[in-house]
Amino acid sequence: MSERSRKTPRAEASDEGQAPTSTRTIWKGAISFGLVHIPVGLYSATMSSGIDFDWLDRRSMDPVGYKRINKVTGKEVASADIVKGVEYEDGRYVLLSPEEIAAAFPKVTQTIEIETFVDADEIPFVYLERPYYTAPLKRGEKVYALLREALAKSNKVGLAKVVIQTKQHLAVLIPCGRALILNLLRWGGEIRSFEQLDLPPLGVKAAGIKDAELTMAMQLIDDMTQPWKADEFRNSFADEINKLVETKATKGELAEVAKVEKTEGAPSGANVLDLTALLKRSLGAARTPKEKPASVTKLPTAKAPARKAVAKKKPAAKKTAPAARPPVKKPARRAA
Repeated sequence: MSERSRKTPRAEASDEGQAPTSTRTIWKGAISFGLVHIPVGLYSATMSSGIDFDWLDRRSMDPVGYKRINKVTGKEVASADIVKGVEYEDGRYVLLSPEEIAAAFPKVTQTIEIETFVDADEIPFVYLERPYYTAPLKRGEKVYALLREALAKSNKVGLAKVVIQTKQHLAVLIPCGRALILNLLRWGGEIRSFEQLDLPPLGVKAAGIKDAELTMAMQLIDDMTQPWKADEFRNSFADEINKLVETKATKGELAEVAKVEKTEGAPSGANVLDLTALLKRSLGAARTPKEKPASVTKLPTAKAPARKAVAKKKPAAKKTAPAARPPVKKPARRAA
């Protein structure tokens, strides 16, 4: 088991049962809304409590990796002989060159570009994917605090797009205590509809619930209600494995395994501009009648999620009723 796996679950908790924030900057850039830029750094807000079992060769205690195997012949394939393809139809793939894939990558910018603000209660929990902390850089404390307080007072959150490691994400900027949290969201169309499920109808009468039953259920919920304390809910499997590891390590049952450390660099941040002037200019621009930008992404509700627009394919030789091209499937495995 790796060093990261052993230490992560046992890290000491800080305020309100949260894990200590990593001080390693994942990303540097700026939050942008209107003409205002807030230089910020991005920091991981979570840590895994799972157990990462490494594979080792019992004979030499060397790490065991994965090979690229041809699933038909069972033989190893050299990296130079691997091409990338997307399944278009059952068993039929479209091959893409590295140049074509690179051209499709979103433009890498160092900006969390807020495109619109929405009520905090409008975004269903099912869209939330991964949180990050943001922290101000280069004298950006005041404007950072201004955005945080304005969002908290108005009960709004900022919908933004951000590129992290060449991948574009939809995200929401949320005030939480003294921090602004950037929570990555799933895109519209990635949430399946629940309409095909056999669910009871909405409403007490429609669902056949009696008043007495509802009263007792609410009383039970009230009796079981307590303040949220995240530290009280732990991964019991990880805790048990860590106890076992600690016990065996104390007895000297340790094996030496070579480790390879990796380091990552971080891009530079952005500059702070005059806050008052930018706010005035941004406010004036916002009041000017104009069409809603096409780039703004609206979140569909979980009840009826939006579907990705798919181009129609040409009909096959055999005459059948025209059908929309099925969504492109994501390959089961990406070759490095």
